[in-house]
Amino acid sequence: MRLGTAKALVRWLVAQHSETLEGQRVPLFPGVFAIFGHGNVLGLGSALAEAGDALPVWRGHSEQGMALAATGYAKATHRRQVGVVTSSIGPGALNMVTAAGVAHANRLPLLLLPGDTFAGRAPDPVLQQVEHFGDATATVNDAFRAVSRYFDRITRPEQLIATLPQVARVLTDPADTGPVTLALPQDVQAETADFPESLFAPVLHRIRRPRPDSGVLADAADVLRTARRPLLVLGGGVRYSGAADRALDFAERHGVPVTETTAGRTLVPHDHALHAGPLGVTGSASANALAAAADVVLAVGTRLQDFTTASWTVFSPGVRLLTLNTAAFDAVKHGALAMVGDAGAGFTELTERLTGWRAPREWSARAAAERGRWDAHIDALRAPGPGVATYAQVVGVVNEETAPEDYVLTASGGLPGELIGGWRAAGTATMDVEYGFSCMGYELAGAWGAAMARPAGTVTTLLGDGSYLMLNSELFSAAFAGHPFVAVVCDNDGYAVIARLQEGQGGAPFNNLYADCRSRHGHPPRVDFAAHAESLGCAVFRASGLDEVRSAYRRARTTAAAERRPAVVVVRTDPRSWTEAGAWWEVGVPEDAAGHAEYLRHKPDQLRHTDSASDRVRRD
Repeated sequence: MRLGTAKALVRWLVAQHSETLEGQRVPLFPGVFAIFGHGNVLGLGSALAEAGDALPVWRGHSEQGMALAATGYAKATHRRQVGVVTSSIGPGALNMVTAAGVAHANRLPLLLLPGDTFAGRAPDPVLQQVEHFGDATATVNDAFRAVSRYFDRITRPEQLIATLPQVARVLTDPADTGPVTLALPQDVQAETADFPESLFAPVLHRIRRPRPDSGVLADAADVLRTARRPLLVLGGGVRYSGAADRALDFAERHGVPVTETTAGRTLVPHDHALHAGPLGVTGSASANALAAAADVVLAVGTRLQDFTTASWTVFSPGVRLLTLNTAAFDAVKHGALAMVGDAGAGFTELTERLTGWRAPREWSARAAAERGRWDAHIDALRAPGPGVATYAQVVGVVNEETAPEDYVLTASGGLPGELIGGWRAAGTATMDVEYGFSCMGYELAGAWGAAMARPAGTVTTLLGDGSYLMLNSELFSAAFAGHPFVAVVCDNDGYAVIARLQEGQGGAPFNNLYADCRSRHGHPPRVDFAAHAESLGCAVFRASGLDEVRSAYRRARTTAAAERRPAVVVVRTDPRSWTEAGAWWEVGVPEDAAGHAEYLRHKPDQLRHTDSASDRVRRD
């Protein structure tokens, strides 16, 4: 059939379907976030208008915010559905690069369709075109290459025939998924060509479940049988595989304590007897204590980020590391015995090979004992007290009011440590902490995407004043579109978590809290977050103390659902109070700083672990 490039692309998008973890058939591309400009309004914009309800289009107010919303949508659907985002050329396109970085770091699918300059070049330089003096083929969209799993520039319509199957492959491949960028020159969008009808036939994409190599599985089982203190680490790959139940069955059969990474949080019921808590810098002292004592660690579906491994000091130097991951890139890290395959399939086959083996009961029992001490610590931090509310107290209130079908979200700053370390899971896979890229501004945009993806339950996002000021335009997008969620804004007068890092390493307070920033005013202005959120169409609730936080949050939940718009709770919080897991994180500490001695104390632990891993690789 003869079609224009943009119409062919849209028709293909509509024909793609996916299968949820529950086996339900759903559109692979459930909708498009769009801001139109001269680079996409006539070509792609016209095609989307014709598609109508077959491919709903949602109007955003910043390209970065829309792309972050699409990323939040993918996370909330466990990577079974993919948000599509289109922009015009130039600044509109470049605004999406940050979101592509978020999706890339977090292994989340995202389809970006930025407009591009004219392939024919007749009107060059076109409005918003950045001319590269030494490369006539370069446009701003080449900036996406560093943060895309797959990149293509469509300079002829028929190129879609070859590239679209690759687009689908990357977006649905658990080992290779991430952002895909198709740059679309505005003249090519309008050009026509003959396309085979088969390109637009309905397709159901089932997520692949590759099985690990049988020989490596046998080796891993042999190592586990020698373990006296085994530890299981669950990452995001377990969530995306839908393998939480099989992970717990494995742990229960063999008495292996379980910890979670940032992306794996809320996979394990909080009170499970084998749950040791979350691991790492923003995790728990309980999980970190078991990690330090473990002789074999089975890390499943995790890329082993520095916050999980405490910059590779959380495990003992002699630990034997086993990994199970669909991505070989992640599986082979740090001298691990690498099982490359699906988490669910791997757990099933490992269990079959470990019949009769069980960890010593005193080791299994240590998980609950250590977590009990950590729970008591969190209870003390959450307890009401005089003065300004703390992050831990606010998170505690939200946690206590949360139902199993609800979903909680945060990103950068100090709140990830509070949610990762202190949250007590009510439901399974109900948390999104964007700490892979730690992107300020994800909190509100990602919540919009999650609210679209999860019509049941309440989506709650917690954020600081810094993140609110970084990117808040999608509050209005969600209010306008009718997608409700609750945002709890904790105002602590600046970038408090970085002030803590700065001062904790011996630095002088500088340019983080407002009190330490340059201003020509004796009394600089402050933002009225409640008034601002109200002006963006949100319901607003102010809370001056911890008791008011509870009542305000309850009313916000009810109002958001009833009025189908975001509800914002604003509360002042203490900038000096934090939940600490007692793990080290490597940052560049100057030699003349007070914190350099502490840096030198921990660095050898990291090097000993690296040396031990290198020795194992040579032996293997």
